[in-house]
Amino acid sequence: MSTTVDARGLSCPQPVLMTLDAIQSGTDTEFLILVDNEASRENVIRAAAAKGCRIGDVTRDGDDCTIPISKG
Repeated sequence: MSTTVDARGLSCPQPVLMTLDAIQSGTDTEFLILVDNEASRENVIRAAAAKGCRIGDVTRDGDDCTIPISKG
């Protein structure tokens, strides 16, 4: 099962904190993080990688980005 974190419309550090909370709080190993600005995209990717997560192919739809993250 995967968890979706919708952080669109939020500025850092909120998307990063929401992502880290999802990674640490549940049993899910797959996450889709939705952001809508470049700074949030970069910071979420960096924070997840620092926690040992794998980052999948980031997709864009206009300003929105979807970041797939896997634990482990």
